[in-house]
Amino acid sequence: MSDLSKLISSVEGSATLAITALVKKLKAEGKDVLSFSAGEPDFPTPSFVKEAAIEAIRNNFTYYTANTGTPELLKAITEKLDKENGLTYTPQEVMVSNGAKHSIYNVLMSVCNPGDEVIFQAPYWVSYPEMVKLCQAKSVIINAGPESDFKITPAQLEAAITPKTKVFLFNSPSNPTGATYTPEEVQALAKVLVDKDIITLSDEIYEKITFDGVKHYSIAQYPGMKEKTVVVNGLSKAYSMTGWRVGYAAGPKAIIDLAANLQSHSTSNACSVSQKAATAALTGPQEEIEMMARKFEERRNLVMREIAGVKDVVCPVPGGAFYIFFDVSRFYGRSFNGTRISSSAEMCTYLLAEENIGLVPGDAFGNDNCVRMSFACSDANIIEGIKRLKNGLEKLA
Repeated sequence: MSDLSKLISSVEGSATLAITALVKKLKAEGKDVLSFSAGEPDFPTPSFVKEAAIEAIRNNFTYYTANTGTPELLKAITEKLDKENGLTYTPQEVMVSNGAKHSIYNVLMSVCNPGDEVIFQAPYWVSYPEMVKLCQAKSVIINAGPESDFKITPAQLEAAITPKTKVFLFNSPSNPTGATYTPEEVQALAKVLVDKDIITLSDEIYEKITFDGVKHYSIAQYPGMKEKTVVVNGLSKAYSMTGWRVGYAAGPKAIIDLAANLQSHSTSNACSVSQKAATAALTGPQEEIEMMARKFEERRNLVMREIAGVKDVVCPVPGGAFYIFFDVSRFYGRSFNGTRISSSAEMCTYLLAEENIGLVPGDAFGNDNCVRMSFACSDANIIEGIKRLKNGLEKLA
């Protein structure tokens, strides 16, 4: 067929999903593959959350809900934002979607016109540039490397702004790097934006997974920023509910109304049962969620100790999330058995074939010098994975 959508055909496939699918295929074939590609916690969803879903099914809560979410879930979200972030919203300023990814897409589609510019940093989450493309807007990318711990400066942000800038898309803690901006660093970026006619879209899905005592600070908390910021969050990462597909956006009512209208013509409401589970997650005991965050910090410490023994790899210490994003470019130009490595994709293909470890190439995130490794897995797998990584790199000459 030659008359299919040129716009949709131009969208790149998700590298993270592709690698994960390949690893599952190899495992099904009986190969001893260790996967570090998936961006999801390895913990089960808390039992009290699952029980709320089971109870919802037993009570036949299986019909359409309001497009923007159940009143109970909207109330739980507004109370969470008030209590944990100091941000006050009405239920009319909040909408529930099928995951934070869906929320980001809804908002971008609702605010961008063709030719508008959307600023975000590289490394970035793989879907950002593709979503911008679908809006027929233009990605303006600010590069940040290991030397700055993958963080941009206020000066870089200021320099990227033009009369066409519509959105600043901000993600902290970051996927893929784990870079976590301190409150002071967030405030410095906010100072650049507060007097400008720019919408900030703040992706805070890893909010509860921060390390070293750094407390998450939403850019919407800065005086004057809430009125021009849409905060996006969800249940997937902190509550280990990736498959439940519940995210939300909170922001100016005019934007939320447009996003809700868009959603009403695409997916309609998020799953009714998942919404009951999400309400329980937000209003129930949080000790298990805090335990998961502490375990991720322990794993971060472990993976950093292990990778310190790998020569010629540069790996900044992540301040949150559950990834390391390390520079392997010193190995480019080296070979093994006739296989020459010159890119992150070739490196990941080589390591999967030679050492049976699944990593994600950095070019999918806008930095071809690096690869991403998730440490959302057991300590034993982390230790064995870094051992295999080291063996594979040492073979290259």
